[in-house]
Amino acid sequence: MTYQNAVRRTVLAVSMMAVLASAAPPAVAAPTTERGSGPTWCPTVDDHRVDCGTITRPLVAGKPKLGTVDVSYAVVRHRGPGAAKGTVAVNPGGPGEVAVDRAPEFATGLNKVLKDHDVLLVDPRGTGRSERIPCGVTDVEYRYGTRQQQRDAVTRCARNLGPKAEGYTTAATADDIDAVRARLGVQKLTLYGLSYGTYLMPVYASRHREHVRSIVLSGAYPLGFDPLVRPSAQAVSLALQRICDRSVPAACDGKKAVRDLRTTAARLRERPMDVPFKAAGAQRKLRFTEGQLANLLFEAASSGAGAVPGEASLLGSMPHALDRFVHDDPAPLRRLIKDEASAVGKEDQAPYVAVVCNDYRRAWSTKASQAERWRQYRAALAATRPGEYGAFSAKGFTEGPTDGGDVCIGWPRKNTASPQPTHPEMPDVPVLVISGDLDANTPDANGRIAARQFTNSEFHSVRNVGHVPDLEQSGCVTGVTARFIRTGATGDTSCLKGLPPIAVAPVRR
Repeated sequence: MTYQNAVRRTVLAVSMMAVLASAAPPAVAAPTTERGSGPTWCPTVDDHRVDCGTITRPLVAGKPKLGTVDVSYAVVRHRGPGAAKGTVAVNPGGPGEVAVDRAPEFATGLNKVLKDHDVLLVDPRGTGRSERIPCGVTDVEYRYGTRQQQRDAVTRCARNLGPKAEGYTTAATADDIDAVRARLGVQKLTLYGLSYGTYLMPVYASRHREHVRSIVLSGAYPLGFDPLVRPSAQAVSLALQRICDRSVPAACDGKKAVRDLRTTAARLRERPMDVPFKAAGAQRKLRFTEGQLANLLFEAASSGAGAVPGEASLLGSMPHALDRFVHDDPAPLRRLIKDEASAVGKEDQAPYVAVVCNDYRRAWSTKASQAERWRQYRAALAATRPGEYGAFSAKGFTEGPTDGGDVCIGWPRKNTASPQPTHPEMPDVPVLVISGDLDANTPDANGRIAARQFTNSEFHSVRNVGHVPDLEQSGCVTGVTARFIRTGATGDTSCLKGLPPIAVAPVRR
């Protein structure tokens, strides 16, 4: 989530499943593989049959001249005897994350669920096995360009996609999943969304209410989220305070860490820092601004926090780096920036940009001219109150999200979809929503709002973990979610409050 997730990080789903794999119980016997049905690309999963297929869908409903798109899926079959008790449709986030080729990792992470449930993995249109679409905007270019370069990239992406841009929406992906459900002859799905999946699955639920059994949302945000991302700005300071206050022995002072963040943001607002880095095989330079600092803290630092409590993490390193920066030693912060930037690749961002700019709520009217959009957006920023962005300025923080702020302001009015409705009717089914209390990407505040979208929901904040609580390796979170999926009840959730604090680099006194 960056939102999404989101801000797209391809490594997220891979690392998530690797951590889940380490939490899974070891096999007691040598695994066997049963060949399922489907094309040659169908993945194999130890101890499970996997059935795969492709369905052809209209690119844009009602516009046959725009052609079709082939959507691919894999079904990891349950290992227990008899018929499956249900089918769990999983989306790992993005927008734009792939699922089919990661079937082995999902099967490991969902080991308990697969005892008596099938798991359905669908590659969203434009990703993975579902006809990748290029628009000429790479991950490294988009994420680490200047804000103007990011806006220009969005405009170029829309121009290169042309009228086909209208076909890449959350609603279209939701309808694709339902078409796969119908192909498989499954009456109801349990929906399991991670990060952006917590946006996709409620859209599915609102469009196909009669085909939903229950819902799990992990690292959640609501359809009607704040387009000016204020909850994330506030959660950054809260996360810094929590990791300092909970560190044993005390590694830092939480209030000082927030003061250092405020000082660092102000300095970068006046004088950005150039940071050279190498990524995707080329030497590059990042203009590190207040907005880039916001992105580093609310998105990158949230991802993976608490996954392995005793190991160093970006979030746990931030109090020390901020302290050194305000004492005129930028080297620790530079190292963190380089490490994060160097991990980014050259994946095309069409599936991400198209969904974000078609669907997400904006601080301007999408029907307005670009000049009027700018007027509306600046007026919205000017109307924010002091303190709503914590240690940041309103303008500085809103230049951090690659899926929010002003980044989509150049997305065209023609050949584009209408934004996703924010308050559709939802089914009355059991819903579990979980958030990490160190997550500034999809913070607790947004998770609670996401839970209130449903009449029969329960919300749990998981202590000492960041974005997508399923990342933590003890098996506590996945145990709770598996129990909910299999029985409809969470059972004992006390472990969600008992996870250990993350490691924090000490700040010199």
